[in-house]
Amino acid sequence: MSLFLTLFQDTPATEVTAAVEQINGDMGMLWMLIAGILVFLMQAGFTLVESGMTRSKNAVNIAMKNLLDICVGSLIFWLVGYSLMYGDTSNGWFFWGGLFQGEGADLFFQTMFAATAATIVSGAIAGRTKYTTYIVFSIVMTAIIYPIAGGWQWQGEGWLTKLGFIDFAGSSIVHSVGGWAALVAAFMVGPRIGKYVDGKVLPISGHNQVLATLGVFILWFGWFGFNGGSQLAWGGADSIAASNVVLVTNLAAAAGGLGALITTWIWYGKPNLGQTLNGTLAGLVSITAGCGNMTTEGAVLTGLLGGVLVVFSIEFIEKKLKIDDAVGAASVHGVAGAFGTLAIGLWGVDGDTAIGLFNGGGASQLGVQATGVLAYAVWSITLSFIVFTILKKTMGLRVTKEIEIEGLDVHEHGSIAYPGVRQREFDDK
Repeated sequence: MSLFLTLFQDTPATEVTAAVEQINGDMGMLWMLIAGILVFLMQAGFTLVESGMTRSKNAVNIAMKNLLDICVGSLIFWLVGYSLMYGDTSNGWFFWGGLFQGEGADLFFQTMFAATAATIVSGAIAGRTKYTTYIVFSIVMTAIIYPIAGGWQWQGEGWLTKLGFIDFAGSSIVHSVGGWAALVAAFMVGPRIGKYVDGKVLPISGHNQVLATLGVFILWFGWFGFNGGSQLAWGGADSIAASNVVLVTNLAAAAGGLGALITTWIWYGKPNLGQTLNGTLAGLVSITAGCGNMTTEGAVLTGLLGGVLVVFSIEFIEKKLKIDDAVGAASVHGVAGAFGTLAIGLWGVDGDTAIGLFNGGGASQLGVQATGVLAYAVWSITLSFIVFTILKKTMGLRVTKEIEIEGLDVHEHGSIAYPGVRQREFDDK
């Protein structure tokens, strides 16, 4: 700073101000670009988590779906999705600005979010879903379901924006929308063969928990860009705010992992790795909405409760609702996302002002947050149900029993993830 002042000591104040604004603008663009690259890496994290938590005979299929999401998401969001999300023609609910909208770092950054929303569905329906069917749904998610939902808040003139709804980086807009779609998809496709036998819920273990763990670390790393980049600026106060967002994101992730670890240790008698991994992700999802509106203490509490909540949610969906979500996506993203959005109305802040029910801010913000949570749930569930119903009656949703038993890799893609290993014998042991 002293060097900067020295260089401009004889320059008129207006020119100095303009130079500072230009530098901040350039730094903000660079920060968004770097953050978008970090979010891009999350696609690799999702691939490892989903494949590691499911059967080895479907690992190629998982990889192909995640690769598809980034390819489809990049093109479809550029073609139409960005316009539906940020178009200038607005009635508060639907937006339009023409085809091929958006440019540079902003389009790139927002594209990564669209791909994330689609990818959430992938793991929930792993091991029994037609690849062609998934392609169609991925297109619909990135072209219509996610962009319209996002416009309600992030376009700036949406009806939720006008209500005062807060979702800083997308606990509801990205994660709950994807999570509720995953729940509908898992329900519509039906459980994997062998999941429910004679009224009992049987575990179908993933083939590589080390891969899943590595995936969570990559997602955790990428989330610093997911949340931090959502500041959409860098320089001065924005730099401090973005840095704080990254800090609270890390704290919430750590608390979420410990919350799930302790919960499973008490409930199962031993700390469970798979649930702890999901708890870490739930902590990240939970803080995503409020990462710009939380104290460090509030972030830790949000992440901790998110990690505890996801364990019970996974058990409830699997055992009570009898919905086979192969990786717990609906709980991690849908349930934890809804909770994180509500947490702003419970102990959130706006600068130095309390806006949460429990820290003296009253119930007003909580009511607004609940409205947004409900709206995104209804939108995603309704649209997903319509799309999957149409797909079920036309293309069909799941592969044959023979293909499912043998594995999707060979029949859907003509290859296997682990050459030399007899997949079926390996998985059936």
